[in-house]
Amino acid sequence: MKYRMNLHNKLFNLIKHGRKTIEMRLNKENRKSIPIVNSIEFTNILANEKVECLVLNKYEYDDFDELYKHHNKIFLGYLENEEADPKDMFIYYKQVNVNKDETSYQQKK
Repeated sequence: MKYRMNLHNKLFNLIKHGRKTIEMRLNKENRKSIPIVNSIEFTNILANEKVECLVLNKYEYDDFDELYKHHNKIFLGYLENEEADPKDMFIYYKQVNVNKDETSYQQKK
């Protein structure tokens, strides 16, 4: 089965260029079944460009705070001089939806 996910332009390009290797998503029903060593096709919602990545690991956390504690900010797409803040996820998710389980995928292009 082919899995597809949309990404904002900035995050897409970070993945495309290998600077972001962990994708963070809410653990909704349609994502729970994504197996390790399967691919996800990411689509840039601005440019409609696509990149396929292999899922190497799948981590589940109770919230984004916990996720951020367990991963290097560089792998999450931050620069060394940037502060990694779990509240940044509210750009992509409404706070009411974030109280559910979170999942991150470690991928390789």
